[in-house]
Amino acid sequence: MRDRSSSVKGDDPSNVLFDTWLTARAAIALLDTALAGTGLDAEDFAVYSVLRQAGEISPSELARWISAPATTVSSHVKRLVARGHVRQVPHPEDRRSYRITLTDAGQHAHTTAGRHFLSALATVEGALPRPASDVQQALRDLHAAIGTAAQQA
Repeated sequence: MRDRSSSVKGDDPSNVLFDTWLTARAAIALLDTALAGTGLDAEDFAVYSVLRQAGEISPSELARWISAPATTVSSHVKRLVARGHVRQVPHPEDRRSYRITLTDAGQHAHTTAGRHFLSALATVEGALPRPASDVQQALRDLHAAIGTAAQQA
């Protein structure tokens, strides 16, 4: 991440939420670069990762997982269906709804992009000043705190 000190005038705008936003933007940029040429970008890769882990999931469950509005998830699903990477299957308990799952082609795309992702991940973890597990726990704690704040808003 670049040094912000020379570009910020006056008081440092740094705080937990702003630093989180900056970190998220930097992570997305790094992953977009790492995944270039795979057919997936950082956001696609995250969605495919959730779908692969879930096996089969409803759009509302996916929306909760990725903290996105239903309209955003709907757009993702349409794009992934058009690519042939996702199929919609009837929801077993609610005929008005459906569940989504990666196709074999979607799993292959995720696996291919995953090799590029793992290379970027190894580089980032190698540059951390403390164990990755400690950083992950701090991020989980931060995510929980943001969730708590969102419920109170």
